[in-house]
Amino acid sequence: MGSWSGTREGIAAACVAVACLLVPLGVLAGWASYDLADTGRYVRTVAPLAEDPTVQAAVADAVGDEVVRELEARTEGDASVAPFVRDALESFTRTDAFRTAWEAGNRTVHDTVLHALRDDAPSTGPVTVDLATVTAQVKQRLEADRMPYAHRIPVEHTALPVVPAEKVAGLRRGYRLLDAAALWLPLAAVALAVTGVTVAVSRRRTLTAAGLGIALSGVLLALAVVLGRRLTLADLPGTVHRPAAAAVYDALTATLHTASWLLLAVGATVALAVRLTGRPVLRRRRPAPITCSTPTPVPTSTSTHTRT
Repeated sequence: MGSWSGTREGIAAACVAVACLLVPLGVLAGWASYDLADTGRYVRTVAPLAEDPTVQAAVADAVGDEVVRELEARTEGDASVAPFVRDALESFTRTDAFRTAWEAGNRTVHDTVLHALRDDAPSTGPVTVDLATVTAQVKQRLEADRMPYAHRIPVEHTALPVVPAEKVAGLRRGYRLLDAAALWLPLAAVALAVTGVTVAVSRRRTLTAAGLGIALSGVLLALAVVLGRRLTLADLPGTVHRPAAAAVYDALTATLHTASWLLLAVGATVALAVRLTGRPVLRRRRPAPITCSTPTPVPTSTSTHTRT
């Protein structure tokens, strides 16, 4: 009988441990599949970055360098163009038109990449995007603001590569794996947790362990986000504006930060609730009322001597 109880406890502990490990993985898969892969949510997430000074500076530098190169080539190397263009772009990044262009550009890029990941046709080249419509909006706005040389900004339909050809197949496999994991990992975690609690001999102790494990999974998820941020920024090429990339990473992973705190709070609450409900309720016993009762006379035996 004792060996069977030990076996049940071992099975319960294994089920709960695996369930707690699957929780942060399921959250990551769900975030990638339902948050990042939804164009509307993605655009709403990155839209506030249009007002971030680091993002504005990065866009002004990147677009300014390209525009200056094109304009200098078309104006026979007129170096006086550069200051006007950079000043105009810095001013433009603080306007409503820039926010509109920022959202339109991100929507176009996201739609193009997502379509490529979901496409079943074999890849024949890199994933490209045409930003001519966005450039046309920017040019129209700059012309309305009377920026010098704005009418010479070229609006050409060029295929701008956003995903190299050699990485398309791997990204497709990863996307499909995450899409499946986002559904099955949470279901597997719930099934294992329920099985562990059901099989356990001491269900209260198993529930407490499950709560602590969920809280620990929240901590691990938060650490994974911090580590991922450090590794992502470290692997960026030198031409990428790091403060802007950090701002984008923080905006995209804000949901994971919220999920980690939620897991920590839920796990700690479950463990504490089980702990408190398992304690015996101490009740004060009322002292018995003192009643005055007449003592019962003790019969005494008298010896009667009869004289004969």
